[in-house]
Amino acid sequence: MLTKHHASWGYTTSTGLAFTHEDIVDPHFEACAAYYQDALDDVGIRPGWHVLDAGCGSGAFLPRLAELVGPQGKISALDLAEENTARATERMRDHPARAQCEIRQGNILELPYPDNTFDTVWCANTTQYLDDGELAQTLTELRRVTKPGGLVAVKDVDGTLSTVRPADPFLITDFFRISAQSNGYARQLLRGRDLYRRLRAAGLSSVRQRTILMEYHAPLTPAALRFYANACARFARQAMSQGIPGDWEPFLNPDHPAHPLRDPDGYISEGNVIAIGTA
Repeated sequence: MLTKHHASWGYTTSTGLAFTHEDIVDPHFEACAAYYQDALDDVGIRPGWHVLDAGCGSGAFLPRLAELVGPQGKISALDLAEENTARATERMRDHPARAQCEIRQGNILELPYPDNTFDTVWCANTTQYLDDGELAQTLTELRRVTKPGGLVAVKDVDGTLSTVRPADPFLITDFFRISAQSNGYARQLLRGRDLYRRLRAAGLSSVRQRTILMEYHAPLTPAALRFYANACARFARQAMSQGIPGDWEPFLNPDHPAHPLRDPDGYISEGNVIAIGTA
């Protein structure tokens, strides 16, 4: 995990990983909730199953997981940042689904669970923080703790589908592409549509994958505007500091009335990929 490199992107938790702080992650989940729930529901989780949320963050997916497994099911959740596990525990303290829920701090590179423990492992918005070797190690761990015939589902970003208007439609993707010329977070944000082959390489079978285009048109919801305007401002500051060409000035102030996303024709899109394989 390239924490020194990640720190330059901002919004870090105690882990030093970029874009993991609740101030940016929670608005992102709120803005994308319908898309995210659709991805989770596509996995096929059944009542009574034992599910692991690997890299649970502040626990935004846990309420829906609890609904899917029901009162006879069980959820285990794990995150690297202790402050995230505390917030996830608070989120689930009085959840009405009444599913058993165990939340702990730990590292997905070395999962603290026995072999063949879970019916399904769900890993969302987490593999983007891993280099290629760590990703391979994590997928091997996810398969190890999944029962034979169980499911491993990995969802993450596909930066190649990011675009914003009114602006140069390639502004964000060119930023990722140029930044990705060296190893680091940007390169990992462009890796989403390779997930299917990486799951296969980890020994999973019957792998299926789909790409999700998430689109937002003006007027953006408050949650979407809050997240995407702040994210674009972070990209703009970083791009200008690195000398990456483009008209970044309009994105620097998220609250400016002339911000492109506040324009009557404002538009932004983001890609996500979900890949599901059988252990």
